[in-house]
Amino acid sequence: MEDDALAEDLRRAIGELVRAVRTVDTMPPGEAAVLGHLDRSGPQTTAELAHRRGVTHQSAAKSVKELIAGGSVRAEPHADDGRKLLLHLTDTGRTRLQQERTRRATWLNTAIREALDGDERGQLRDCVPLLDRVTARINGA
Repeated sequence: MEDDALAEDLRRAIGELVRAVRTVDTMPPGEAAVLGHLDRSGPQTTAELAHRRGVTHQSAAKSVKELIAGGSVRAEPHADDGRKLLLHLTDTGRTRLQQERTRRATWLNTAIREALDGDERGQLRDCVPLLDRVTARINGA
């Protein structure tokens, strides 16, 4: 039962943290997610992006359409299947994504410095590898 309470407390705290950090975002979450996936995993089709994000093809396609129109993503015919388009992150998209990540990190860093003392920041730093391991386990790594 104690582990169940830990899991629920962690789920709630991380969920609230993610929602709080997203308040400084300047782009829609779907677009930020697409840019992030393309940055981490390289070129993909809209169907692959939808699958990885756990959204419908139509939802991913809407985000992709906006990103292409804004010059953050470019599409080219897929080498193995000419009916598909392979999506690439452009320099504009990479810059936009980096600005978004920097904005989030700066905002979060300020909150950490204001809310925690040096020892607490050290404790939080020690938790990051543990959270990474839990995330890797959830993702099947």
